[in-house]
Amino acid sequence: MPSLFRLFSLLPLGLLHGLGAAMGWLVFALSGTYRQRFLDNARQAGYRFGEIAAAVGHAGRLVAELPRLWLRPELPHCEMIEPERVERAWAQGRGIVFLTPHLGCFELSVQAAAQRWGPKYGPITILYRPARQAWLARVMETVRNRPGVQAVPTTLSGVRQMIKALRRGEAVGLLPDQVPPEGQGLWSPFFGRDAYTMTLAARLVQQTGAIVIVARCERRSWGRGYVMHFEELPLPLSDSLETAVLQLNQAMEQVIRQSPSQYLWGYARYKQPRAEQPAAQVAP
Repeated sequence: MPSLFRLFSLLPLGLLHGLGAAMGWLVFALSGTYRQRFLDNARQAGYRFGEIAAAVGHAGRLVAELPRLWLRPELPHCEMIEPERVERAWAQGRGIVFLTPHLGCFELSVQAAAQRWGPKYGPITILYRPARQAWLARVMETVRNRPGVQAVPTTLSGVRQMIKALRRGEAVGLLPDQVPPEGQGLWSPFFGRDAYTMTLAARLVQQTGAIVIVARCERRSWGRGYVMHFEELPLPLSDSLETAVLQLNQAMEQVIRQSPSQYLWGYARYKQPRAEQPAAQVAP
């Protein structure tokens, strides 16, 4: 597998996306569980299959592009739309919490932002959970700490490092629609159905006064690169944790609706959280 992974990293992005799209449709056809979850989640959000069928191929593209993003030193072309929104946030010196759902090429979001703003404002800190496979864990340990990106463990120590980074005026990055372990989230509506939602993003903002920037990195067709959009929250986060978590869920819904054909509808967003020691809570 490591040799194949490296071989894929050498292929042109367009070819990777073509292979990935085929793989996405193959998995969709063969896995009844995945297919049903995909259709159920899309229906919950109000979409018919014909409206978001392209998301099947994009799920495969997400997997196929990882070797290229992880193992090649140069990043593919990524145009940034309205980066001045991020510049305004940096100017306030309060730190930035970058949030992106499982949409488009979220793996590139942090890398592209770090490449552009890391030299001036410091690294973007992200949480990191090692992979179970030894070879993949070695690969991820290297790629998660690319220039401008600081990966910290999903422990209380790692969360404290994120808080310190924000208080230094730096940035952190999170996937707020990722289902957290039991004890680290709240049940909150997501597309009209309660989903177990992380509290970490809201707590980081409430405790440090950081600014939230919602990012989405969309794939262009035929391997022509990516385009990244930045948005600010329409209103400041509430001091109420429950309300703040709902606000972030609503912000994720809004950004997903802007590009529903690139969202991972097959992600098990409504699953029960796994039981785990709640180590990654925000602490002073």
